[in-house]
Amino acid sequence: MAYDPTSPAIADIEARRAATGLSWQKIADHINRPLVWTTAALLGSHPVPAAEAASLGELLGLQPETVAAIQRQPYRTADPALATDPTIYRFVELINVYGPAFKALIHEEFGDGIMSAINCNVSFERREDAAGDRVVVTIDGKFLPYQW
Repeated sequence: MAYDPTSPAIADIEARRAATGLSWQKIADHINRPLVWTTAALLGSHPVPAAEAASLGELLGLQPETVAAIQRQPYRTADPALATDPTIYRFVELINVYGPAFKALIHEEFGDGIMSAINCNVSFERREDAAGDRVVVTIDGKFLPYQW
């Protein structure tokens, strides 16, 4: 399952989440997983282990087909249509503007290699600010040196 807002599984999850009034944080806490990982998993980007999937099924009253779907290995493909969403586009823009600087700084600090997008932790928080609340996204990725 990849992110597709029209997929029956994602529609079931969104409908049940709205009906129960549960926040993504409460759902993540229920299965003792990180907030961003849980949200991404339930939107189709990660497989959910069987025990957690069953627990989510009970918590949200999900259809058995949805519980099965969230356990499958997803296709992690880019959907060009998503890049037109203003929030997602701003993340793309951020990488377009700062990506080369991130790369240069990683190479300067660590040497020739990359930051893992597989072995990483992503956190999200809201920080109050007098000039307007701030969105704080932290990506904590493992450095992977190139192997020659």
